[in-house]
Amino acid sequence: MGRWFINSLILISALWLTLPAVAVELVVNPAVTETSLTQDKVRAIFNMRLLSWPDGTPVRVFVLKDRDPLHREFSKRVLQVFPHQLRRSWDRRVYSGVGQAPQQVDSVDEMRRRVAGTPGAIGYLPEDRIDDSVRKIDLH
Repeated sequence: MGRWFINSLILISALWLTLPAVAVELVVNPAVTETSLTQDKVRAIFNMRLLSWPDGTPVRVFVLKDRDPLHREFSKRVLQVFPHQLRRSWDRRVYSGVGQAPQQVDSVDEMRRRVAGTPGAIGYLPEDRIDDSVRKIDLH
């Protein structure tokens, strides 16, 4: 039985690693006037260096917890950094007194609600969880 269990774990791990990644999309509050962002601007926003939209509205960044699979996917695929690197960047800004960290939410549903209800908000959602309360924003 021990060998069967180990073989089962190996098979499950192999299947899990081959599953397609979740399609993660940037979303903004519907009042944000931007329709697309460059990769550099997205990185600046999520590194808390770009603090306002072109119309002067403050950018409000929402993220999931560091260990959340969607946060990991977003960090790696969109920002092209590991979550711990992103966290280190936020911590440096907070501890040096020159900035703050984004607001952390506990779930995808909370992310959608907070982005929808906060002027200037930006976050990310799985493609299948986007509704009319938020607006998808394209990367170019």
